[in-house]
Amino acid sequence: MQFILYLLLILLFTKVAGDLSVRLGQPSVLGKLIAGIVLGPAVLGWVQDNTLIHDMSEIGVLLLMFIAGLETDLDQLRRNWKPAVAVAVGGIILPLICGFGVGEAFGFSVHEGWFLGVVLSATSVSITVQVLKDMNKLNTREGSTILGAAVLDDVLVVVLLAVMMSIFGVGGGTSLGLLVGKKLLFFVVAIFGGWFVVPWIMKILAPLKVTEATITAALIICFGFAYFADMLGMAGIIGAFAAGIAISQTSFKHVVEEKVEPIAYSIFVPVFFVSIGLNVSFEGVGQQIGFVVALTLVAMVTKLIGGGIGARLTGFNNRSSLAIGSGMISRGEVALIIAATGLQTGLLAQQYFTSVIIVVILTTLAAPPILKLCFSDKKSPGREQKKEAEA
Repeated sequence: MQFILYLLLILLFTKVAGDLSVRLGQPSVLGKLIAGIVLGPAVLGWVQDNTLIHDMSEIGVLLLMFIAGLETDLDQLRRNWKPAVAVAVGGIILPLICGFGVGEAFGFSVHEGWFLGVVLSATSVSITVQVLKDMNKLNTREGSTILGAAVLDDVLVVVLLAVMMSIFGVGGGTSLGLLVGKKLLFFVVAIFGGWFVVPWIMKILAPLKVTEATITAALIICFGFAYFADMLGMAGIIGAFAAGIAISQTSFKHVVEEKVEPIAYSIFVPVFFVSIGLNVSFEGVGQQIGFVVALTLVAMVTKLIGGGIGARLTGFNNRSSLAIGSGMISRGEVALIIAATGLQTGLLAQQYFTSVIIVVILTTLAAPPILKLCFSDKKSPGREQKKEAEA
């Protein structure tokens, strides 16, 4: 029954912390992330990460991105593909170079320094999606650009990691051609499946004479896309996002959206937010505080400037460019996965692993208030706060 106690604490703390965060003028997701740190080993130690929490958090982030796909304006996404490419490229080049520079400054080897740059190049859009949803900004031009850039970012960073592993002779001789081919295969199958197969599946399964057949059919598609993406080396969240977009083009969109949000936000998404905080531990970090501070500042500033420059060069004004750059700051689960891969392959030294994880968490914590500031809209603060409190 220990897991039941964990679940009770997670749900209670995330809802209370989220409400307090909104009352203080911040996105609710910030309070939920902090709740994870407070409940975890870094502070109270009341909740320990385990297999069930890990699995539920994975479902939570998949559902979060599935909902984002359902709510995405596909036409807006198509119109902003050029800015998305520019933001993704700008948000990779600057962190990559500056991350290597930090490694050089702290005595890292060449391959460890470049790997540090790769970790900083990653972007996790899941936290950003929640903040944009809270503020009703997901379908703005800026929001669509951030979403498109984050998807491309995921592909480019994985390819970049494969190139590094090939150059430095780790990871079992990864074939770059095979890797790129898998990415292309995913997008081809996702587009074809989303256009032709998904509507057909929904029409067959939704009318079944069983309880909640429509939402069950949608979840089958969501998890199927996520599994296929993971199988081909993509993040599962990209597959879930693609599934959401596919279903949004069918007549079942509103029914699915209405049914999936209570499932996601009542239990799975709160567990996901808390699971990020459970990774925080301050053991042995005291001697590396300078490294943590320097890397955190570089991580935030380079994404902000790199993504912002990409947006500015493609027609956005200064304020919108800053907002888009801020949307790329969060590293979240994508960088955590890359860091774990580096540890396993020897590209990241064991003694720096915890510090890198803390930097990833700090960027994730910093992203919501920075986004809130950059996207601040004085016209309807009451409506935004109501949406945040409900999330």
